[in-house]
Amino acid sequence: MSAVDKYVEALRALDFSKMFNNDFFLTWEKTKDEIDATFLVADALRALRESNISARIFDSGLAISLFRDNSTRTRFSFASACNLLGLAVQDLDEGKSQVAHGETVRETANMISFMADVIGIRDDMYIGKGNAYMHEVADAVDQGYKDGVLDHRPTLVDLQCDIDHPTQCMADALDLIHEFGGLDNLRGKKIAMSWAYSPSYGKPLSVPQGIVGLLTRFGMDVVLAHPEGYEIMADVEEVAKKNAAESGGKFTKTNDMAEAFADADIVYPKSWAPFKAMEKRTQLYGEGDQKGIDELEQDLLRQNAQHQDWSCTEDLMKTTKDGKALYMHCLPADISGVSCEHGEVDGSVFDRYRDPLYKEASYKPYIIAAMIFLAKVQDPTAVLQDLAVNAKPRLLGAPVGH
Repeated sequence: MSAVDKYVEALRALDFSKMFNNDFFLTWEKTKDEIDATFLVADALRALRESNISARIFDSGLAISLFRDNSTRTRFSFASACNLLGLAVQDLDEGKSQVAHGETVRETANMISFMADVIGIRDDMYIGKGNAYMHEVADAVDQGYKDGVLDHRPTLVDLQCDIDHPTQCMADALDLIHEFGGLDNLRGKKIAMSWAYSPSYGKPLSVPQGIVGLLTRFGMDVVLAHPEGYEIMADVEEVAKKNAAESGGKFTKTNDMAEAFADADIVYPKSWAPFKAMEKRTQLYGEGDQKGIDELEQDLLRQNAQHQDWSCTEDLMKTTKDGKALYMHCLPADISGVSCEHGEVDGSVFDRYRDPLYKEASYKPYIIAAMIFLAKVQDPTAVLQDLAVNAKPRLLGAPVGH
């Protein structure tokens, strides 16, 4: 049995039919079977590529990317995922489009979608705006399809919003699945999702929210740690509590980083801005109050500076499970003595985990490709098998592996 056959067999036991012709927004909007199916398809697509087998399901087509925040990993992961499946990618630069001249969301969404199969959006800067904007685009193309303006309905993929970062957190989870030898082996493992000091401000809440919203589904012991005043969205905490109760896992909170790290199997120290501050920031931007924005930035930098002891140090790592917890980060990290004087993690800790961190990031293109694949292919098991059997070489002249 080939690696792809193994994944196909596992897929047959799951119900993910509702993912076809659907979008991928928040992970907790997907069923457990749909989440598991995404992992399996991602692994199958990776197995195909690593065996030099083409995974192109599109002969032509376009994927549109819209990044309203800077990005390296997610931008290139989206491009890689689309190219893997046979799609070309075009970035929508709003500054060079008619959006700058007042073009409506509905108009823009339809104008870019005539031959587009996928739209990937990153909009994470403003509380209450990012996810809502993505749904506005989704509604616009849905209406365009129903009205006959579009001959098909593009799939939307959330590449990070104000609430969740599904492609990152799903990639992190798949990394853990491989690190610990299977999804079932994550049960009972302790992960410390901890705030960490950064000399900058305004980092989105979507990664910590995405982590606690997803990993609590797998029976894990998820600890959310942050100083007082750095709370995440209360609604996401409720999602984590519900998930933990259903999966037999745990979701706890602490204002003590050392408590979170104690005997942890995995640590994820990452800076984020307080939810209340991000709400205020969104309001100030909406009002065009630049003075207020500047004052808020200085207040937050002063607030951050009071918690410089919240850092992933060598001493703190020694308190984890056997002193060898897996260190994770979505990157780029604020590295003490490297990218800043004092930051989220000691330089020696980061260096020790550099290769594992890069491997963690390598799962993201396949997760995104799996999200697209499941939305576009009505019978994924049959198509995966067909790709494996036909074994069309991705790189001509190189041997096809099995």
